[in-house]
Amino acid sequence: MNDILQLTVILAGSLLATVISKRIGIPAVIGQMLIGVILAPSVLGWIHGGHTIEVMSEIGVILLMFLAGLESDLNTLKKYFKASMLVAISGVVIPLVIFGLTAHLLGYGFHVSFFYGIVFAATSVSITVEVLQEYGKLNTRAGNIILGAAVVDDILAVLILSVFTSSSGADNDGNLLIKGILTLAFFAFLVLVHWGIPKVWKFVDKLPVFDKNTTVAILVCLGLSLLANAVGMSAVIGSFFAGIAISQTEVSHKIEEFISAIGYVVFIPVFFVSIAISISFDVLVNKPLLIALFVVLAVATKFLPAYLTARASHLEQGESLLIGTGMISRGEMALIVAQIGLSSRLISDGVYSELVIVILVSTLLAPFLIKLALRTRK
Repeated sequence: MNDILQLTVILAGSLLATVISKRIGIPAVIGQMLIGVILAPSVLGWIHGGHTIEVMSEIGVILLMFLAGLESDLNTLKKYFKASMLVAISGVVIPLVIFGLTAHLLGYGFHVSFFYGIVFAATSVSITVEVLQEYGKLNTRAGNIILGAAVVDDILAVLILSVFTSSSGADNDGNLLIKGILTLAFFAFLVLVHWGIPKVWKFVDKLPVFDKNTTVAILVCLGLSLLANAVGMSAVIGSFFAGIAISQTEVSHKIEEFISAIGYVVFIPVFFVSIAISISFDVLVNKPLLIALFVVLAVATKFLPAYLTARASHLEQGESLLIGTGMISRGEMALIVAQIGLSSRLISDGVYSELVIVILVSTLLAPFLIKLALRTRK
């Protein structure tokens, strides 16, 4: 019953946080993370995790990335391919280099330093989209470039993370050649899935099963997640590409609706709230200058590359400012990467706390900076 009590507290706290977040104009995910901080052992101590919460949180991550894949618009990405790719690549390379070098100069080991770079290379698709929708800027040129770049950012970050975790000490069995072959085989299989899913989906309609489309979609999502994990990669990359493949079917919107209901009602809030379980706020007392430095770098290493790349692509200054600020938010993607690093023993609880606090602060700043950019455009 203890797990059921924890789940009840998490869902109640998540609901309250979502309502308050909407009232004060910040993304719901921020409220859920903050309520997790309050409920965690470091503050009230009402939730402490355990196997059930851990499993539900893992399912939440998989469904979240599956939805990100479902919501990806490949046509939009193709239309603004060049600008999106330039913004995305600069927004991945610069954080990798700057965070990696800075962390290494501050005394962190190579693996931890490089992992810092991976965490802050990602951009939050959902938070960025939510903010742009709120201000009616999603279906603009700048909005489409942000969305395309954010999708590419996440793909690149997940790919780098998967290669890194499969070749690092925590997940390394010494046979990188076999892992490399398995990784290539996995991506070859993903190409087949991407091509074949829309063609074979018509047979799903013949199944005498209630809500057959959602059932098969979840099986594809979990199947590719398990396959990715089996070849030494992160499970989220499997679920993400499963979402992209299924997004091409005619029933993708119905599937997205039902998966969103399943995910956002139970599993995804559990993930966001439970993120804070391992956080120690001693780092704020012991390393306030370090946290401040990393927050500044988190903002600068996304804003400057995106803004300068947009200007180099002959976009107007107002659009470039919006693209720069729109790429700052890290949100769930960075948190997913950090959580994977902790569970894979790539980083310690102390480093995890540093990462999550920096992610929280930089993500909280993002909507306000977007507002400022929109005001500047006027």
